[in-house]
Amino acid sequence: MSENLASAVEEICQACGRDRRRMLDILRAVQERFGCVSSRAMDLIAKQLDVHRIEVESVVSFYSFLSSQPKGKVVIRLCNDVVDLMQGAQEVAKAFEEELGIQVGQTTPDGNITLEYTPCIGMSDQAPAALINDVPVTELSSDAARRIVRELKRHLDPNRLVHRLGDGNNAHELIHAMVLNNIRQKGPIIFSPANRGEAIRKALAMSPAEVIRAVKTARLRGRGGAGFPTGLKWEFTRAAPGDKKYILCNADEGEPGTFKDRVILTELPDRMFAGMTIAGYAVGADEGILYLRGEYAYLRRYLEHVLEQRRKDGLLGRKILGRPDFNFDIRIQMGAGAYVCGEETALISSCEGLRGDPKNRPPFPAQKGLFGCPSVVNNVETLCCVTKILEEGPATFSEYGSSGSTGTKLLSISGDCKSPGVFEVPFGIKLSEVLKLAGGEEAIAVQVGGASGQMVGREEFNRTICFDDLATGGSIMIFGPDRNVLEVAACFLEFFIEESCGYCTPCRVGNVLLRERLGRIIAGAGEPGDLEYLQNLGQTIKTTSRCGLGQTSPNPILTTLKNFRPTYNALVKKRTDRMQPSFDLSAAVGAAEAIVGRRSEHAHV
Repeated sequence: MSENLASAVEEICQACGRDRRRMLDILRAVQERFGCVSSRAMDLIAKQLDVHRIEVESVVSFYSFLSSQPKGKVVIRLCNDVVDLMQGAQEVAKAFEEELGIQVGQTTPDGNITLEYTPCIGMSDQAPAALINDVPVTELSSDAARRIVRELKRHLDPNRLVHRLGDGNNAHELIHAMVLNNIRQKGPIIFSPANRGEAIRKALAMSPAEVIRAVKTARLRGRGGAGFPTGLKWEFTRAAPGDKKYILCNADEGEPGTFKDRVILTELPDRMFAGMTIAGYAVGADEGILYLRGEYAYLRRYLEHVLEQRRKDGLLGRKILGRPDFNFDIRIQMGAGAYVCGEETALISSCEGLRGDPKNRPPFPAQKGLFGCPSVVNNVETLCCVTKILEEGPATFSEYGSSGSTGTKLLSISGDCKSPGVFEVPFGIKLSEVLKLAGGEEAIAVQVGGASGQMVGREEFNRTICFDDLATGGSIMIFGPDRNVLEVAACFLEFFIEESCGYCTPCRVGNVLLRERLGRIIAGAGEPGDLEYLQNLGQTIKTTSRCGLGQTSPNPILTTLKNFRPTYNALVKKRTDRMQPSFDLSAAVGAAEAIVGRRSEHAHV
């Protein structure tokens, strides 16, 4: 086995050119072949890449899809985000546990099957869902979980679990997934008819400066949530000194409740790749990287096929459309399960073969990005908008939306509604109209912008979806009358605690303290002073955290404190007996009582 491991590691490293910048690709390949990246494998990889062993181990320990300890031949990763829990994920987990004879986090005694939880996998519109190895399994139930285990025990082949195929390209032989697109409303931008190759032809008939001017004229803002002007970002990158520049497409949509990019990647990859190519021409880059989240590995073969077809058609590679001075190609970089890599500098770190740690800014990626070179980082939806702008002109694009937020927005809507799925709506639409479209009129609360966004109540349903009011990267989660908004906030905090990179103390420690104090309030042991504590601590975490994760992680607390204050007030009470309600004396002496074999006379008066 040791000899087989050594030869396999050498083969894998050689296939990646023994390039330490391809560390993540190497580690994923070793994990896939051997079920883990063992200590011995780390030594061998370090030797092959001529790096210190700790550099290898630091990457292995960072990503949730990598492990230094053996896992089963089949890994069942059951999604436990808030929407999946609402739809019965806990009951599904119990069925898996009973049928497998293990608990979540364990592997069957024969070493065949591992069961574990994972955060959002981009399937909130068809929850509960799980990834079984790389195969997405949707709309789970307790009965389905038991049936899946019985099948896996027979053949250990997750691909044979796909008994029905989804719509559109989900049925393509290179995808072969049961996933449904759930496109509920097509709009005039993203889902409009495409004229393949036309956007690139028009771009090449213009100068790079004119292409950037067209994007600026359209007033396109990044669709990731922050809304930075796309044309300005490109202009900065083109003007930055350096012979080598990169285009990075962020397809790491890990925000709970977001799945719109999954649909674009499945049905409209040509439009996205065209946008990357246009960006490359505009800023002077000859190389692009699609950073594809590990949860979407089932789409990779199809996306590679689309890229190869574009090369054959002269839309990618050398001398694009016969233009001798324009070469641009794209490779796919797989992630490995890390929400923080959706932050652009963390994504860059991951593409460099490092832990997905965010970088300090300045310098910004436009000045010093991938491998220290000027780089553009745009998300999937933004690049699709670029293609539309070049196809039909900036004036047509800016006809839609509002003055500060032009164009349309793709919304991923899930939760307590009749029609979860993807909706393309014009910017400026009221939240109440969105709820009507999705059949969520009975909502008492809506989380706009995912876990890092804001929770709003009924009195704010007349607000608008735009960058200047309710900004969102796309996630809209709807909560009906039976939901407890504080328990939802607690679930979001658990997510941030799990996904924090741990670099800075405010995020690493502060979110744990927020969760503990919120738990005290939910349990009925809170005092009025706890609300001020939560407010002050949340603001401190936002102000002092290093990256966007920590700067937005207190939002579940801060926005519910603002918009659902009566809910908090009803749970806290002022004590007059000078006792701390959060301290349970009976529980504290429980261990001592067990040792001495009698009850405390003081703890049970």
